[in-house]
Amino acid sequence: MTTEATAATGKPEAPPLTSTSASPTARQLWTRARGVVLALVILLVAAIAIAAIRSGAQHGRLDPRSADPYGSRAVAELLADRGVSTRVVTTLDEARAAAGSGTTLLIAAPDLLTKRQQTLLHTATENSDGRTILISPGSPSLGTLAPGVTADPAVSFDSTLSPGCSLPAAARAGSADTGGVRYTTTIDADACYLSDGLPTLLRIPATSGSGDTVVLGAPDILYNDRLDEQGNASLALQLLGSRSHLVWYLPSLSDTSATDAGDQSFFDLLPSGWLWGTLQLFIAAALAALWRARRLGPLVPERLPVAIRASETVEGRARLYRKANARDRAAAALRSTTRTRLAPLVGVPPAQAHAPEALLPALSAHLQGDGQALHNLLFGPPPRDDAALVSLADQLDALEREVRRS
Repeated sequence: MTTEATAATGKPEAPPLTSTSASPTARQLWTRARGVVLALVILLVAAIAIAAIRSGAQHGRLDPRSADPYGSRAVAELLADRGVSTRVVTTLDEARAAAGSGTTLLIAAPDLLTKRQQTLLHTATENSDGRTILISPGSPSLGTLAPGVTADPAVSFDSTLSPGCSLPAAARAGSADTGGVRYTTTIDADACYLSDGLPTLLRIPATSGSGDTVVLGAPDILYNDRLDEQGNASLALQLLGSRSHLVWYLPSLSDTSATDAGDQSFFDLLPSGWLWGTLQLFIAAALAALWRARRLGPLVPERLPVAIRASETVEGRARLYRKANARDRAAAALRSTTRTRLAPLVGVPPAQAHAPEALLPALSAHLQGDGQALHNLLFGPPPRDDAALVSLADQLDALEREVRRS
């Protein structure tokens, strides 16, 4: 029998799949992987522990409702004792609606605002006759919220600075922990608390009316644990208590205006550098594709580096047939191979080896046997079970031996 026919019968008998070396047991898999699993568990536990420990350090940062070290509840209560009400808002619409002549609007994180949010907020506060306080603004927000002011790349290394200006609030407070972002300005403004010649606090009067904008380079004077140091409390109360109402704006990701880009498309939001970089990568990829696509000649066939033995092929194909319960395909392969080998022996052309009307009469005349039995053997239905398949293979072998002897 050929390799395909022998494979169809399942001979030689394939060993059970569960016992091969290529199929490790669950115990073996656990032994191999338990070190990696243990390391991942340790890393996960350590990450959770670190997150839990550090979560309390910055909880409620610059929130006037928080009593944590980095919260600002102390300054809010001191303002309340002096008749100044404090209201916390988390949306742009609330912050814009609160702007007015009797209100101080404190923006805790101006750099978190989108460009559109910054523009709308500046429009609402520009001529409101109120005070706007920006806490540690940087380059992303200064150009819109405080035109004419830029942030210096180098921050101040001295946390406690002296006023060095004639601003009444700074002169009365004295030294304070304002060291942080330093600023330069091209407009008329009160520049206080200088570090290496650059101010960390600016008061910019409005072009019209009695409003102003205060740029504060560090939030330290508002923290609960720093309020009682230096002149922090005095400076904070004077800056935040100049009006009867204080609106404390804490930007939130839940604000719908944060996801509203206006008329801008996705490509408008991308910096120009990303667009040029993407174009260069596209050109480089196209050139690489052209280079790799060049043909240096016709394809050369290579011999396989490993010769597979026929017995391995038989065993592998037999396992596939057995796993799929493909007795019909196995029987068809057996019968087709037998017909192909019998046809030349009885004088039938190979092209007509699979035609019953050509093969069976010649085979019956050669053996002087029962044509119906030969038809069932060579062209019959697939076997019902594995035992019937093995019996079919034995009968086909016996038929071929008998034809060869005769």
